[in-house]
Amino acid sequence: MRITRFPLVAAVSLAASAVFSSCETKPATASEAAVNATTEARADSTATPAATQSAEAAATAAPDPSSIPAGSIADAATITARPQVPILCYHQIRDWRAKDSKGAKDYIVPVARFREQIKMLADSGYHTILPDQLYAYLTTGAKLPSKPIMLTFDDTDLDQYTVAAPELKKYGYKAVYFVMTVSLGRPNYMSKAQVKELSDAGNVIGSHTWDHHNVKKYQGQDWVTQIEKPTKTLEEITGKEIKYFAYPFGLWNQQAIPELKKRGMVAAFVLAEKRDPIDPLFTIRRIIASGYWSARTLHNSIVQSF
Repeated sequence: MRITRFPLVAAVSLAASAVFSSCETKPATASEAAVNATTEARADSTATPAATQSAEAAATAAPDPSSIPAGSIADAATITARPQVPILCYHQIRDWRAKDSKGAKDYIVPVARFREQIKMLADSGYHTILPDQLYAYLTTGAKLPSKPIMLTFDDTDLDQYTVAAPELKKYGYKAVYFVMTVSLGRPNYMSKAQVKELSDAGNVIGSHTWDHHNVKKYQGQDWVTQIEKPTKTLEEITGKEIKYFAYPFGLWNQQAIPELKKRGMVAAFVLAEKRDPIDPLFTIRRIIASGYWSARTLHNSIVQSF
C-alpha cells in the first residue's frame, strides 16, 4: 500500500506491512507466479460484452438499505452464517518499477496481469455486485447473481480511473472505489471530477478516511476529521449518500463501529481478519489481489479464502 506523499501516515503504512503478512491469504512468490503464468495457457478472445451481465444484474437490483424494515434484518448469527461473497481489494494498477520493494509489489498489480485477472473472472462466469446488493443478501437473504464477486479499489490512485475502470467496462463490471479525500486532485491521484464520473457510471464511491490514519488510534475530533468531513465531501462530489467504509490497513476495533454508524455508515470492510460476531456488517472480509498472482493463483485464492 503506497501512501508516500502523506507524512502523517507513512510510519503507519510501514508498520502495517507486518500485519498484512500475518492476516492475508499468503501471496504467491514471484517464482510461483511465473510458474503459474507459464502453465496457464489462455486462448486469446475478445472481451465479454457488457450485455452478458445486464439481464442477471437487473434481476438482482438491490433496495437502498434505509428502505429495508428493521424487522426484516437478520440477526448477527444469521448474517455470519451466510456464505461469504468473494471481495477483492486492489490498490495500484501499474507496472513495477526498479525502486518498488518486494513488499510493495503485493499492492502493485502490473497492467497486463490485472487484465489477465479480470479476464479470468469473466471467463469463469463471475458477476460483479455492489454493496447494496451485498447488504440486502446479508441482511435479508436476497438473491444474488450466480458466482457473485465484489471488486474494490482503495486509496484513489489515478490508475484506477485510467487503467482499471476501462478494463472493467469491457466486461460490464462495476466496482467500489474507497476514496481518501486528502489525495483528491494531487498528482497521480483522481480528481473530484473523475470520482464523480465513476459514480455517475454506476460504480459506488465509499469512504476511506481523510488521510489514511489508523482507525484504532482515533481520539476526540479524529472522528470528525477522518470520517465525518470526508463523508460530506464525497456526498457533495457524487450527489449521493455515502454508506460504506473501508478501514485503512484493514485495521479496526469495536469502538469504531458505533462512531461509523453515527455518521451514516451501514457496513464497513476489513481485510482477511476474523469477522466480529456482534457486528459482522462492519467487519466484512476482503483479500488483497497481489501483484505477484497470476490469474490462476487469484482464482485459487478466491476459492480457498471464501
